[in-house]
Amino acid sequence: MPSRRVSMDDIARRLGLSRSTVSFVINDRSDIRIAEETKRRVWEAVAELGYRPHAAARALASQRTHLLGLVTDIASSPFGGGIITGAQRAAWARGQVLLIVSVSPDDSADTALEMLLERRVEGLIYATAGHIGVKLPTAAAEVPVVLVHCEDLDGHYPSILPDEEHGGYTATRRLLDTGHRRIGLLNIDAPYPAAGRRAGYERALREAGIEVDPALVSSGPAHAGAGYELARAMLELPDRPTALFCGTDRMAMGAFDAIREASLRIPEDVAVVGFDDQEIVAAYLRPALTTIALPFEEMGAAAVEILNGDVAEFSGATMPGWLVERDSA
Repeated sequence: MPSRRVSMDDIARRLGLSRSTVSFVINDRSDIRIAEETKRRVWEAVAELGYRPHAAARALASQRTHLLGLVTDIASSPFGGGIITGAQRAAWARGQVLLIVSVSPDDSADTALEMLLERRVEGLIYATAGHIGVKLPTAAAEVPVVLVHCEDLDGHYPSILPDEEHGGYTATRRLLDTGHRRIGLLNIDAPYPAAGRRAGYERALREAGIEVDPALVSSGPAHAGAGYELARAMLELPDRPTALFCGTDRMAMGAFDAIREASLRIPEDVAVVGFDDQEIVAAYLRPALTTIALPFEEMGAAAVEILNGDVAEFSGATMPGWLVERDSA
């Protein structure tokens, strides 16, 4: 059987002090004058007896739970760990606990939100694996809410998003800087991220004095099969591209197959830049894939900072990713 939990009464009896004195020391009551020697004795007894504060009792007394909730469909996604890690580290640094509830993309978030609200979380983070639009249940309005990697379709809650345009611009600029002028875009067909990535691609071309060629722009699902089909069609053009910017690393993986099938070399004949820095794909392709990494840990940490009031009057923000140089471009 587990041993009985050590209480403040046990410490008081051990030291011959009143329970209130022990409580004042443990709760660091600055408005009560207590001798330093008494404080030292209390903390030594706390360590010796293994006393731990009762979280529920402390919350009841202070009206604070120091809990934050994270509702997400990212727990099993390649990018989920980054958002969770960033949010958890930021919460721990503030003495808070992050409660994580995983839902599938097809599930309603109502039950998850109710579960967290019943535990009196002081703020909610809603995060998604893909950059999409979402609608949150009405109950979410009971506490501060920040969305990560998604946008509120009703416009009630602020979002932290990756800067998709910056990523598209950086990828295209990298190819331009190595002399490419025929650069194909194999974009994803998801509206939110696709628009930004294409805008960045087009801005980089305009700055280089290159007119966008519609024949070099195509889109499809974010998987290797679509990347293969789109790249194969583009490589059959009379004036084929010498470089490809792919909307995801998985599309780039398919593009690699199409390039080799056409008896072309990477990057000598066709350079490739991906998007996402999905390590299981990007680092292990041959040649390893140059790609754009997104700031998932930074977005998770920023959400916690915002919920704690570290960012005044926050209405939404984008965070830039960065180029990961490997061997494909």
